[in-house]
Parts: sequence; structure tokens; C-alpha cells
Amino acid sequence: MVIPNAPIGKPVEHPHATMVLFLGALSVLCCGLTGPVAWAMGKRALDQIEESGGAYGGHTQVVVGFILGVIGTILMVVMALLFLIVLLGGG
Repeated sequence: MVIPNAPIGKPVEHPHATMVLFLGALSVLCCGLTGPVAWAMGKRALDQIEESGGAYGGHTQVVVGFILGVIGTILMVVMALLFLIVLLGGG
């Protein structure tokens, strides 16, 4: 049975899959500023993977990087708020 418009062979990894994963991990480990970048790039990559109809792979990498980017962004905001509270509180 032939399936129309089905990609032939193994899907190609999305060009930004590894970068999203790297930026997401970096945002949690040391540099929170890369969190929003991983978040935005991950969302765009996920949309492109879904629209490709199976031509792009790397879905798991992008999802993990996206989630790490969200967590890194939340941690960055919490740390900034704690810094402001300590700064303004004089403690």
C-alpha cells in the first residue's frame, strides 16, 4: 500500500534541535539569559516539526530543550526577584 506524501527514509533532524537542547540546558545550569532564547527557538522548531509531516526528526531534543528553557526562565525571574528583595530590604 502506498501512502501519498509520506517521506521516504529516515527523517532528518531539525537544524535547531541540538541548539535548543544546548541553550535550554545552559539556562538551567549557569546562564538564565539563554532560557527565553531556548523557549522561543523551541516553540518555533516544534511548530516546524509538526508542519513537516514527518520530514523532520529531533522532536524529543526540542521538547527537552523547550522545557529546560521554560524552567531556566522561571529560575532567572525568581532569582532576579530575590535579588531585588534583598537589595531593597537592606538585608
